[in-house]
Amino acid sequence: MPEPVTAETLTAPTPVCERCEELDRFYAERGGALAWTGPGNVYAYHQLLEAIAAMESHGLDPELYGFATLVAASPVHADLALDEQATRAWLEMAHDLSGGRLDPRVYEPGWISPHEHPDPVARLNLALELDAVALSLAELAPNDDGYHRLREALRVYRALALEPQRHPVSPGPALHPGDAGPRVVQLRDRLEADGYLDGSHPVADRDVFDAALADAVVALQRAVHLDADGIVGEETLRWLSISAADRVAQIEANLERRRWRRTPSGRALRVNIPDFSLEVLEDGAIVDRHRVIVGRISRPTPVFAAELSYLILNPWWETPYSLAVRDELPAFRADPDMVARLGFQVLDENEQIVDTAQLDWNTVPSDPFPFRLRQAPGPDNALGEVKFIFPNPHNTYLHDTPARHLFDQSRRAYSSGCMRVEAPLDLARWVTEGLEGWTGQSVDAVAAGDEETRVDLTARIPVDVVYWTVIPSQGSWVRFVADLYEKDEAIINGLSGGSPNSQE
Repeated sequence: MPEPVTAETLTAPTPVCERCEELDRFYAERGGALAWTGPGNVYAYHQLLEAIAAMESHGLDPELYGFATLVAASPVHADLALDEQATRAWLEMAHDLSGGRLDPRVYEPGWISPHEHPDPVARLNLALELDAVALSLAELAPNDDGYHRLREALRVYRALALEPQRHPVSPGPALHPGDAGPRVVQLRDRLEADGYLDGSHPVADRDVFDAALADAVVALQRAVHLDADGIVGEETLRWLSISAADRVAQIEANLERRRWRRTPSGRALRVNIPDFSLEVLEDGAIVDRHRVIVGRISRPTPVFAAELSYLILNPWWETPYSLAVRDELPAFRADPDMVARLGFQVLDENEQIVDTAQLDWNTVPSDPFPFRLRQAPGPDNALGEVKFIFPNPHNTYLHDTPARHLFDQSRRAYSSGCMRVEAPLDLARWVTEGLEGWTGQSVDAVAAGDEETRVDLTARIPVDVVYWTVIPSQGSWVRFVADLYEKDEAIINGLSGGSPNSQE
């Protein structure tokens, strides 16, 4: 049995020996010829230095690759030790840009990713042959618009971190509509600077918390997924007090997440857990968005990648054993009539339907729970009208919900791990586009009935479930959202050389 993956075994900086096989193969394929030092190699060496310096723009410290030592050294004369150090630096950068500096298995339990990494040795030999050392590394980083915008945001926030805090809101009691005073002026200045309040029109009483300011507070709270009550209480004040330096660290953590996984080509779906959103992608472009509900903090939605292979219209809900024990059994004890009212069937160990009218739920044990629960299609079915299946070890999928009012909430963390999607029939129509025998009208017609119908796809659709707390927004701006499961700090610690469990 292989050794388990742990933080202790995977979070330390990569030892030099882990690149020894690649290092040996690189020089063997060159017949032992040096690549960076000696006559004719100085140009490549200086390209390498430029590439190392550029790692800062990716949120990675150039000193991870021995920048100061390599700058101080001279490549003019052949030097095997220096040559090997330069090669190791290139290999380390290639690995970090193509797949991330940190091992995602430490930071995301049950990590699944189909991302394949290029052969760095072959790529380095080609780069040297073409005099394209720096370009060869730049091309290994994600080449999507989102990654480029985060790099630009990193540049902007690093500059802001060198300045006094912009538009601070002084600590104090909660601010409510109708309040007045200098802290209201500070709040107004901050929301104007962040684009939530139109500052082009003069306001006679800038120190008054008026209706327009209250609307702006709600807009901020909704955008970052705080409770949208229009009151600047402890949580909103804490959000407004986050420094530019802290934002820099957050952007760096999200650049690392994007290096772990690339945007799929063709048709794809991407769920971003802390943004409570699903994006419909075609060749990397977002063509539609849906709001989603994700797992509550005690039952979080996992991060993983899979492929959508089929959907089911009017699904039966086979209640997972854990939910039957934790959720349904207590509910049935409190209200036995809900079994029939919500369309549940109760099956015994012989798969026979139990007459629940003769059953006293208070006498049914929870451990072991002796029944299997399933809920018939209908308006109260927990899965709603459709579920989308992408097989994965987490048994997590997308589905409709009868509790559609929850989509109006800012912080939509209510599920037991699966993702509930708004306007699921719109998504079903997109998924079945071009599928023989299916049209938007036929999807609607089947969904209007009550017969469970499986629709198999002829071409699977990649599904990425990600955890991004910095999101590209309009223009060149980015949007920060609340760290729902408090995952950012572990990656920030890891990138700075610490343990993901460190609280420092």
